[in-house]
Amino acid sequence: MKTNKSVIIWLLSGCVLLFIMVMVGGITRLTNSGLSMTDWHLVTDTFPPTSDQAWNDAFEEYKKFPEYQKINIHNDFTLDDYKFIYFWEWFHRFIGRIIGIVFIVPFVYFLIKKKLDSSTIKKCIILLFMGGFQGFLGWFMVKSGLIDNPDVSHYRLALHLTFAFITFAYTLWVALDLIYPNKIEVILPLRKLARIALVVLIIQIIYGGFVAGLNAGLIHNHWPLMSEGKFIHETVWMEQQTLLQNLTEGKSGVQFIHRTVAYFVVGMILFLYFKSKKYSLTTIQTKGLNILVLFVFLQFLLGVFTLLLHVPLWLGLAHQLMAFILLSAMTFVLHRFSK
Repeated sequence: MKTNKSVIIWLLSGCVLLFIMVMVGGITRLTNSGLSMTDWHLVTDTFPPTSDQAWNDAFEEYKKFPEYQKINIHNDFTLDDYKFIYFWEWFHRFIGRIIGIVFIVPFVYFLIKKKLDSSTIKKCIILLFMGGFQGFLGWFMVKSGLIDNPDVSHYRLALHLTFAFITFAYTLWVALDLIYPNKIEVILPLRKLARIALVVLIIQIIYGGFVAGLNAGLIHNHWPLMSEGKFIHETVWMEQQTLLQNLTEGKSGVQFIHRTVAYFVVGMILFLYFKSKKYSLTTIQTKGLNILVLFVFLQFLLGVFTLLLHVPLWLGLAHQLMAFILLSAMTFVLHRFSK
């Protein structure tokens, strides 16, 4: 670990920045700020408008698009309101630029100084492409809300969000490879269970993106049952024409899947925890599992209260960030059962 200390700090700094990026992205979504910047320029958009004229020009450009024409034109939407939503979208993109610089500059430095072995270089090149693709996905998502419908595609939102989570998890994995360079004996049954739990968690994250994109957390604000005391409300089957559409595009169907898969996430992690009692674990493996169980229950409670309280901004954001932290713990546990 000492040999690679600077590289580890660099990778973990990237993890922190990705965490901040997701946090600001959550605020951007919850404040309906994501469509405020109607174009994308790598250099000229680096800083917000600096004069009244520039602000007015940006506002006039925004007025040409569906979000203003179909929604905000009816809300006494002022230039100050526009500046507020513009800030969050600009800040989200600005952090993306910072992440790019923080990754590329030290990467080139470490290459020149020969501080990266061939395996780490390959992993970092993958990360470089993942970061670039994530930027593309962000614009791909925003573009879907600038044509006819003044809201982004929930599919593209979920793709953008989930890929950010996966990029973070992979960055953390590369750092963990350097933090724990010594191989351990792999307990195959626990590794298999941890992998399955990770897949179920990623499915839940995808559906979290669907819920956010469709504002599906604003209906059926009851727990443990849906509206009218029903486990499966009839609207789950009624909103769209086919079963698949109901479960991927209908608000009720998407919420039903999200709230149901939550039980599977908890169940898989508890199963992994109790199954591990049959084996002799290292201290770090045991601590990782304990933390994972704690985090999954915290996330479950946050999800319940987010639903019951009709998704207040702070609680919706906390729920999203806790998902990020839960994925961190899941990645750590899987790594400690794999390497």
